[in-house]
Amino acid sequence: MKIQFFAGALLCCIFASCIVGCSSNDDSIVIAPEADASQFVVLTDVVPDVILEIRYYSTYNFIGRRIPGYDEPIAMLTRQAADSLKKVSDDLIKQGYRLKIFDGYRPQKAVDYFMQWAVDANDTLMKQYFYPELNKAVLVPQEYIAEKSGHTRGSTIDLTLFDMATEKEVDMGCTYDYFGVASHPDVQPGQTIGAYKPISQEHYDNRMILQKAMMDHGFKPYDCEWWHFTLDNEPFPNTYFTFPLSRKSLE
Repeated sequence: MKIQFFAGALLCCIFASCIVGCSSNDDSIVIAPEADASQFVVLTDVVPDVILEIRYYSTYNFIGRRIPGYDEPIAMLTRQAADSLKKVSDDLIKQGYRLKIFDGYRPQKAVDYFMQWAVDANDTLMKQYFYPELNKAVLVPQEYIAEKSGHTRGSTIDLTLFDMATEKEVDMGCTYDYFGVASHPDVQPGQTIGAYKPISQEHYDNRMILQKAMMDHGFKPYDCEWWHFTLDNEPFPNTYFTFPLSRKSLE
């Protein structure tokens, strides 16, 4: 009887152990909030008209290398942000434009990499293209680079306009990710501050076309970057996500 009882108890322990730790049922897996991609979508699945130029997947960015966490050249956003951007796209298509996307959701791993790069004074490979008027040492103090990014919350997008008539990207006066006053959306045509080249009236008007369309559909602009917008009622204002930029994250 003792042997039978011991054997039965052992089987119960093994069975219970498998229920707790060995189950293949996905519902039993606990995912940390910052690793949960279930409320995200691949942007082109919602807004098929956008053009993608995911800079951090390429080497043409302010660092000059592909950035960790960008496993695929795709853009991802929260469902709410993607739905709102669909309205922006539909609006602008009527005006003869398409949206060109540089970045959407950004994994925290990428932001950490930016911070590591920022403290390496000798790594200035892309300075002439992205921060010619600034010493690299000021990029963090002046908040061009920070430990936390709105992109990591999933409802921020970096984008520009593509003119369907000319079949060219619209000229906004300075490149995406330019670190300097010229990138500020409210800088006035002809205004000279420091050493940067002033933008023209056409540049300013182009920026306002993009800004108006984004604000009309629930996005708020950022006062230092003409390309950067965040959904006003973002669903995860306090969560900085960690999953990689990949369709596999949605599986």
